[in-house]
Amino acid sequence: MRRLLLILLSLIPLLGFSQIEDDENQVVKEFSATVINAQTEFPLESVHVVNLNQVKGTITNPEGKFTIPAAVNDTLYFSYLGFKTQKVRVTNDMIRFGNTEIALTELAYALEEVIVTPYQLTGYLEIDVKNLPINNAYQYSISGLNTSYEAGNKSPSAVTKVLGAILNPADLLRNLFGKKPRQMRKLRQIKEDDNIRDLLASKFDRETLTELLQLEKVDIEDILNNCNYSKSFIKTANDLQILDAISSCYEEYKVLNRN
Repeated sequence: MRRLLLILLSLIPLLGFSQIEDDENQVVKEFSATVINAQTEFPLESVHVVNLNQVKGTITNPEGKFTIPAAVNDTLYFSYLGFKTQKVRVTNDMIRFGNTEIALTELAYALEEVIVTPYQLTGYLEIDVKNLPINNAYQYSISGLNTSYEAGNKSPSAVTKVLGAILNPADLLRNLFGKKPRQMRKLRQIKEDDNIRDLLASKFDRETLTELLQLEKVDIEDILNNCNYSKSFIKTANDLQILDAISSCYEEYKVLNRN
């Protein structure tokens, strides 16, 4: 019995030390590092760095250096035009010792044959305007709501679909938003960070959005389809516009679902 008691007493300090270490790992500190070109080892300026856990963003200076709030085990997302995006897990040694270098690799693009079809302009404005492609997506506004809604065509069923999404959110949106409540709560944090907004405004591939919201691209398209945004908007909008569209739909869903 005494031996067992002695063993337990000897383990208490170790457990306490382990708890202190875990608490230190969760502390958010200012983490600094340098981003370089993997091929030339030259520093890269204006690389976007996003902490996916803290939802904070920054960019590198002319020396390739950056500072961002981070804790141990946070994931940093690096994005730069012409380079492969990269995710890096922050370790205890990286925060403790500093002088960390993150190397990004250049993308190798394979150019495919592109067929360009010019518009045959006649010089007559009325005729040329009629020949230009037209976006057939229409906006519908509803009294009492600040935002308008897109639908794919100007038909009675399109209006009915819009009204159905607003008046019946449980049927159309609960499965989408309800499965990802934590990710959806990130929307406001993402929109409040200017560096992240600038990054999303320059992106059209949805990759950064999927990392931030932890959603698949198909989930994003499903949300926008159920919120009645047109196919042309979903295909052509930048990531910031997509984020604003999801955020707007989600905020209205929360209000209506509360009732």
